[in-house]
This record gives sequence, structure tokens and C-alpha cells, in this order.
Amino acid sequence: PVFITLILLTGHLSFGILESLEAILLAIACSIAAELALSKLIFGKWKNLSSAYITGISVSMLIRSTMLWPFALASVLSIMSKYVLRYRGRHIWNPSNFGISWLLFFVPSGVAGLSIQWGNNLLPMLVIWALGMVILLSARRLHITLTYVASFIVFAFLRSQILDVSFLSEVAPLTGPMYQLFVFFMITDPATTVRGRKGQMFVVFLVALVEFILRLNEMIYAPFYALFLVGPVAMVIDLELQKRNVRSTVFSKSGPKSISETPGIPVTGHPGPKSVTES
Repeated sequence: PVFITLILLTGHLSFGILESLEAILLAIACSIAAELALSKLIFGKWKNLSSAYITGISVSMLIRSTMLWPFALASVLSIMSKYVLRYRGRHIWNPSNFGISWLLFFVPSGVAGLSIQWGNNLLPMLVIWALGMVILLSARRLHITLTYVASFIVFAFLRSQILDVSFLSEVAPLTGPMYQLFVFFMITDPATTVRGRKGQMFVVFLVALVEFILRLNEMIYAPFYALFLVGPVAMVIDLELQKRNVRSTVFSKSGPKSISETPGIPVTGHPGPKSVTES
């Protein structure tokens, strides 16, 4: 929560990335209210609200609208996806990715995505990247972000060659606050990533590949849609492999011992490593 709050404050104080104070407060309030209500109704207990707070801030930063209702709807949809869209006891979509993608796809006339860049001021970007990498390294999730970034750069070069445009213009989005939220929070979410380092790296490579294809077809919000499509499929496959006790060379060959092989731990889930991301 502290790190995403830092991104929020840095982005807003430097470039005014927030629509309004009302929008961010509404998004956070709706996320927390939905989390409290659904966790008590479905599981009979109160959940830690840090993930709801992260979801609310992500929604308030990543969508742009002159109206308030999209912030409320995206927040509620994000939290609901954790409780409704489940497979073998796990939610399979990153919450804020689900809510934001849904609104961007179905309400394009009323909602837009964050497109602000840091401009020529390198200090905010360097501070956020440095802190983000240190935090992810301590949480053992840095390999996910680095794999995606490397893949994005390679595919940006390929796009520049295919479209005959500047390489720098193709790689520039990676330096903006939208992508920093994407690489530090969405793709590293331990609750919606597969087992094993190789599996996690392979999945984010696929996310970058699908994003590359979508960008070639002029899809504006390609990273959100790519994760929306790839993430759940990867989760379902990984959960099926857990059930069948199969050591997949793609998803878990070099990863930790399968939870289905560990006495006393159900196959429906496992506690992932600590992370700055949603759960």
C-alpha cells in the first residue's frame, strides 16, 4: 500500500494524473465496502483490506472520466471478480485488471485509460523504478517484471521495423506511470500468477506477445487486454496441473514443490510469497 500511494502522490503532484479527489476517494471507498461485504457474506469473515485499497488506487489512477460512476463501477467489478469468477477455490483474474478492462471495452465513450507520461523529468520515474525493483526483489517477484520489460523492448523493436516507425516511440510507453502500475502490481500479483519461476516468466512473455499482436492491430489498451486474456487461461491450466499432480515443464519444472504433493495443504490454493500486489 505504501508503494502504490507513493506512485499516486508522485504522479499527481508532478503531473496531476488524478481526475479529482472525489474520484479517488470514491474508488477506494467502493473497493473497501465491496471487500467487506463480500468477504463476510461468502466466507463469513473479514478480510485484510490492503488489497482493496490497492485496487481502489489502481482504478482511480488508471481510468480517466469526467463522471464519477465509472470509478465506483470499476472498483466494485474488480472486487466482485475475486469472489464470483473463481476456479478450484482461486480467483483467476487480477482484480483491477478485470474491472478496468471491462470498462475500457464496454464503455469506451465514457472512459479512457491513463496516458500521461513523466515528460523530461527523470527523477520521479527513476525513484519509482528503483523502489519498485527493490521491493519486488525482496518479495522474489522481480524476475516477472524483468521478463516482461525485456520482452516488451524486443517486441517494441519488432514493431518499429514492421511499421517503419521510431523505436523510441514504440518503447516510450514503458516509462509512463500506467506501465509502472502494470509491471509492479498487475502482472506480479501472487494470487493470480502460476507456480514456478519458469512458468511465471513464460506467462508474462505470452502477455507481452499478445500485447504485441494487439498493438499491431491498433488496440489502444493492449497491455490490459493481453493480461485479461492470458492470465486466466494460464491460471486454469496451472490449477489443473496441480489437481493431476503433473510436473509441467512449462509451468512448474523449476518451481517449488507442488502443493498437491505437500501433506496437509489442499490443492485449491497456496500462500504465495509476500508482495506489494493485490490478492
